[in-house]
Amino acid sequence: MPATDSSLKTSVGTLSLNNPFLLSSGPTTASGRQIRHAFRLGWAGAVTKTIVPDTMGIDDVSPRFAAWKGQDAGLLGFENIELLSKQKLSYWAGEIAAIKKEYPDRVLIASIMASPDPTEWQNLATAVQNAGADAVELNVSCPHGMPEQGIGAALGQHAGLVRELTHAVRGVVGIPLIVKLTPNVTDIVPVARAAVDGGADILSAINTIQCLMGIDLNTLEPLPSVAGCSTYGGYSGPAVKPIGLRMISEIARELSVPLMGIGGVSRWQDAAEYIAVGASAVQVCTEVMWSGAGIIRDMTRGLSGYLAEKHFADVGALRGHALPGIGTHAALSRTDVSLAIIDFPERCISCGRCVTACRDGGYDAVSLEEQHVVIDKNRCNGCGLCSLLCPEGVIVMQARVHGQGK
Repeated sequence: MPATDSSLKTSVGTLSLNNPFLLSSGPTTASGRQIRHAFRLGWAGAVTKTIVPDTMGIDDVSPRFAAWKGQDAGLLGFENIELLSKQKLSYWAGEIAAIKKEYPDRVLIASIMASPDPTEWQNLATAVQNAGADAVELNVSCPHGMPEQGIGAALGQHAGLVRELTHAVRGVVGIPLIVKLTPNVTDIVPVARAAVDGGADILSAINTIQCLMGIDLNTLEPLPSVAGCSTYGGYSGPAVKPIGLRMISEIARELSVPLMGIGGVSRWQDAAEYIAVGASAVQVCTEVMWSGAGIIRDMTRGLSGYLAEKHFADVGALRGHALPGIGTHAALSRTDVSLAIIDFPERCISCGRCVTACRDGGYDAVSLEEQHVVIDKNRCNGCGLCSLLCPEGVIVMQARVHGQGK
C-alpha cells in the first residue's frame, strides 16, 4: 500500500482519513472489486453506489452517458442517466464486511435511498451499519429517474422531508450520518440546516445538476439518444466546480458542520479550492471514469506539495482559509481598482483578440498600433476581459495606487 503522508491526514467529523480523497457514489463504486482497486491505489475512502431496497427495480438504458468535450477532446461536462445499484442488499452487506476486514484503515461509506417511507430508510441504514460500514450517506439528491418516482431530488428539494428522513435514520444508527444535498434548489442552506436539525453529522454537496446535454444536429435527437429519445440527466465534470464551490462555501458560512465537497474535482488544485472554502474532504467520480483511479497518485502528491509550499502544516490548516474573503456584492471595494497593463510585450503575437473583445464587450480601451497592443488608461474601466482572453498572458491586471488617477 502507498505510504501515508501525515500532512494529508484529515478528519470529517469523527471519520479519520489518510488523505482527503474519496470515491463518490456512482459508476466507480458499483462493485466491491472497484472499491478494492481504489483502496490499493491509495484512496482514503469510498462511498458505495446507492443501495436501494430489493423491492425497487433498477433497469438501466443504453447508452446512458453524454459528454461535452473541448477542441482537444478533453472533458468539460458530463451527463449521466445511470440509475442506482443493481446489486441486492445482501451483496453489499457481504462486500462491506469483507472490504472493511481487508482495509480497516480506509473509510467505507454506504449510500442508501428508499421511498418516502422512513421505515425503508431505517431498514437499509441498520443493515449497512450491522455489516460494518463506517458511515451512512442518505442520497436525497439524485436528479434523474428517481424524482419521477417521488424520491431522490424530489425529496431533497423539500427541507421538511429531509429533516424527517434524517431524523428517522438518526434514531436507528450510531455511526456517522451524512446527507448528500441536491444543487437543484434555489437556496441550499435551508435544506442543509434541515439535515443538521434532523441529526446529520456531516453534509456532502453537491450531487449532479439536472441538465440536457445537447442535440445531435444531424439526427435532431436529444443526447444521450436512447432509440431516438432521451431525458434530463445529472451534469458533472469540470464545468460544475464553480457551482459546487459556491454551495459548499454558502453552507460553511452559515453552519458549523463538517463538509465533503463534490463536483468537478479533476485535479489536486480543485480539491485545494474546496478545502479552502470549508470542506474537510472531497469526493470524486467523473474524473475517475475518464482517467482511472490512478489519478490519486498525482492528487495526493500535488496537494502535499502545495501544503508544504504554502507552509500549511496539514489539510486542516487550509480548511476555510478563503471564506473570510467571500461576502456580498455590496461589500466589495469600489476604491481598489485594477487596470490592464502590458506586462510582457515581447510575447504579443498581435492576434487582436483583446482589441475585438474590448471594442464589442468592454470600453474600447485597447488598440493595435504598429502591431503592438496599446491600452488607453483613460478609457480602461478595469473589467479584466482582455487579460482573460489574451492567449499569451501579455495583458495583466495591476492594482492602481490609492489616490492615483487613471
